Amino acid sequence: MKKAIVTGHSKGLGAGIAGALLQGGYNVLGLSRSALPGFESGLEQVALDLGDAQALSNWLESGELADFLEHAETAILVNNAGIVEPIAPLGRQGAAAIARAVTVNVSAALILADAFVAATEGLEDRRLVHISSGAGRHAYTGWSVYCATKAALDHHVRGVADDGIAGLKVESLAPGVIDTGMQATIRATSEEDFALRERFVGLKESGALGDPDSVGARIVAHVTGPKFGAELVTDIREL
Repeated sequence: MKKAIVTGHSKGLGAGIAGALLQGGYNVLGLSRSALPGFESGLEQVALDLGDAQALSNWLESGELADFLEHAETAILVNNAGIVEPIAPLGRQGAAAIARAVTVNVSAALILADAFVAATEGLEDRRLVHISSGAGRHAYTGWSVYCATKAALDHHVRGVADDGIAGLKVESLAPGVIDTGMQATIRATSEEDFALRERFVGLKESGALGDPDSVGARIVAHVTGPKFGAELVTDIREL
């Protein structure tokens, strides 16, 4: 039986990934604050705010993740959930916004990765993918928090790979620039806080943003394919 967990599955790229996995015959467990409509067979959904570390801890203690993964022959964790805020130079970011970004983008991903590996011990085919960003590899003004959190995911897989865990393949994968709610947030930011705003407005106006469903399908084809994990830090546009 093929099983996958997808965080932030209810919209944007997460919905594209979840849909492609379902079409590929995977049972999918989606973790998000909201539900993904239109899917029934093969999809389980848990309403969970990944910005609430205690709520995540309580859910893991319930055993629901381990129960879902029971009897899996192939298991995948896609840490897709992420937020781009705060978008502002240092000094105008705010403690609450910084803490939430680190919790959603880093802490939740690492906690789920740990729980996933523990719950799949002995499984010969288990795969962990962090959805990272080019921002983790190149610095952008106004995005110091986002850049730092995505760089953390890239480096996490390097450390995990060095652990040499049996049956586990890992990768931190950048999906490119996609037409999602995150991009709308970026375009709504003032130039005072994000000097590159007009660049992203131009990407939208010129039709240069990727489609979440098609990019999600490409990601799933790679993650489920034979070349996954051959390189630890990758970009779907270069594969």
